[in-house]
This record gives sequence, structure tokens and C-alpha cells, in this order.
Amino acid sequence: MGKFQVIDHPLIQHKVSIIRDKNCGTKVFREVVDEIAMLMAYEISRDMPVEDVVIETPITKTTQKMLAGKKVAIIPILRAGLGMVDGILQLIPAAKVGHVGLYRDEETLEPHEYFVKLPEDIDSRQLLVVDPMLATGGSAIMAIDSLKKRGASNIKFVCLVAAPEGVKVLQEAHPDVDIYTAALDDHLNDHGYIVPGLGDAGDRLFGTK
Repeated sequence: MGKFQVIDHPLIQHKVSIIRDKNCGTKVFREVVDEIAMLMAYEISRDMPVEDVVIETPITKTTQKMLAGKKVAIIPILRAGLGMVDGILQLIPAAKVGHVGLYRDEETLEPHEYFVKLPEDIDSRQLLVVDPMLATGGSAIMAIDSLKKRGASNIKFVCLVAAPEGVKVLQEAHPDVDIYTAALDDHLNDHGYIVPGLGDAGDRLFGTK
């Protein structure tokens, strides 16, 4: 089973509380989502491999550590996932960005894929699939399915708020995928919304209804 981690650093807890507030406007919501994503990226990148390099300081030659090997790609699930990309890029600026577009059938609530555009070498990259909400888990599972179908194998899923139901189904569908969230909420309501949650992340990021 992949790792499941709630990254509950005090700064992250504080910022998640800011965006939960229904009176938080679009501008602040967008900025704080970016900040949370950047803080999460710091923790998620903790196990990145390093290698020895020889450096000449003003004093002497020395062997020190720098990042090695695995390159990163950030894959937002459209459209709400876009809100987390810039924050991660601030910390990992060399990462490539791919996109997976899914829409939810209003009747069945099932996700459908409508757009996939990925870096050519995703099979050799560490992929961070990002979406602010892990609710029913349907979109996350479908996005990861479509990445695996195209050769990806090293995948982490990163969200801001997760429901226990979504975590469970994602772990069952993709036991090899590590899941990181800033908050584990209580449950899903009858409409598939996370409780207490923060509403529709896409609408709140982009000012739509």
C-alpha cells in the first residue's frame, strides 16, 4: 500500500482554515492555494534522491549533495488542479507540466476524460498529480488510469482536502500511489461534497458559479 500522509504543519493548517471560510474571495483563495501547494511540495520532495558533487567554495574544494536523477512532472486535473501548479513550480522550477481534463456527468457523477497532454518522457519522471479535492475519488482514479496507460509508473497524488471515502477508493484502485493531503475531513454528503470541506474549489479559484 502506498503512503498516506496528512501534511498538517501549523502554517498549512492556518492557510487551509483561511480558504475554508466562505467569505474568502477569489484573489485570496487563489494566492493561499498556491502557498499551501508550495509548502506541501517541500514535504513531498523530502525523499528526492541526491548525489555527490564536487564544489569549489571560496575556501576549498568540497564534496556536497545536490539533487540527482528523477525529474518531476506536475499533472493538474483540470480545471481546479491548475490552482496548485504555480506553488509547486516555485519550489521545483524545472518540473514539466502535463494536463488531464476530466468532466463529471451531472446525472451519474461519473468522470469522463476530454483532454490529455503530457511531457513525452513521463515514464521516467516522478509525477505529482494535483487536484484540490479528493472527494469520491473517481476523478483521481481516472486521471491516474490514463497516466499509467501512457507508461507512467512513479505517481504521487496531492490534494488540499480529502474525504476518508475518497482516500479508501483511491488506495484500493492504485495501491502503489502515495497520497498527500493538507487535511483529512469528516465525510462526503449526499451530493458528493466533502464535509466540512471548502465548497467547489474550481468555482472558488476562477470566480465561476
